[in-house]
Amino acid sequence: MRFKMLTAIVFIAFFVSIISALILLHQEKKESIVVLHAGSLSIPFSELEEKFEKKYSVDVRREAAGSVATIKKVTELGKRADLVASADYTLIEDMMEKHGYANYCIEFAKNSIIIAYTDKSLYSSEINSSNWYEILAKKNVRFGFSNPNKDPCGYRTMMVIQLAEIYYNNEGIFEELIEGNTPITCEENNGNYTIHVPDSTQLSSTNKIMLRDMEVDLMAALEAGEIDYLFIYRSVAIQHAPSGVKFIELPPQIDLSELEYEPLYEKVEVLSSDGEKIKAKPIVYGVTIPTNAENEEMAIEFLKMLLGEEGKQVFIENGQLPISPAICDNKDFLPPALKPYVK
Repeated sequence: MRFKMLTAIVFIAFFVSIISALILLHQEKKESIVVLHAGSLSIPFSELEEKFEKKYSVDVRREAAGSVATIKKVTELGKRADLVASADYTLIEDMMEKHGYANYCIEFAKNSIIIAYTDKSLYSSEINSSNWYEILAKKNVRFGFSNPNKDPCGYRTMMVIQLAEIYYNNEGIFEELIEGNTPITCEENNGNYTIHVPDSTQLSSTNKIMLRDMEVDLMAALEAGEIDYLFIYRSVAIQHAPSGVKFIELPPQIDLSELEYEPLYEKVEVLSSDGEKIKAKPIVYGVTIPTNAENEEMAIEFLKMLLGEEGKQVFIENGQLPISPAICDNKDFLPPALKPYVK
């Protein structure tokens, strides 16, 4: 009897191991695409992933990070990617196209910088688009932004605060909020401003400011009341509205939202720790299929969904304006199947 039971157990174990191996083999053989993207695209890309996997039975493997870090995964770490999406389209042009990692960039969505808060935030009943810098300067108020060396939202926050000096005719805003609390500095030359960001090893959170590599990592801190205010994209704040996140919109002259104010925005530039100069400009997202893509066919199908009516609706519902039709800087290299979606 004991021999029969032992035999049955061995048989069951063998059967389970065979089934497990077959499942693993099936998973390994399942077609996949690798999508590297900016953190602020996490929610809309998650929804697109679900739709795409249901339609094509393809495994979409997403990785979110700051846009600079996202692109460096391909250009410096040699990571395979079928799609790369950045919160700043010029990063794709400068870091990928110029060095042979991509042949084109598609501009597909807009955004703006806002200041997010909750009912837990100090002075939440008083803050508005005219006095926000006075509220943030109060000694007991703590605010957050992402690392300007690693994430566009971080260097755009620096731009917004410096542009505020021009708009409000107040030369002390950047010094009081940034220079007085971080090693980040700004110099003026004939009405133009260069913001100097030191190496990231010199940047850290303080009692006044919370810093993280990716802007969406700060949202949990805001919701938990660890910080009172957060510079972040309008779309991300809207996506978190159900959890009690509110925001104030800034004047278009400083929120980096409008093409008509580009000459004003360009008065400010950020010099990152690696020597890259980034001029302030309207916030436009970009996407490309890298030259090292292993599944270009499915990447094209993903882009067709992203740029088509289905993708546009996902972005609108998540508080982000799609560019319709999308814009491509180098249409000659664009796959024929994508040309109907861009101008």
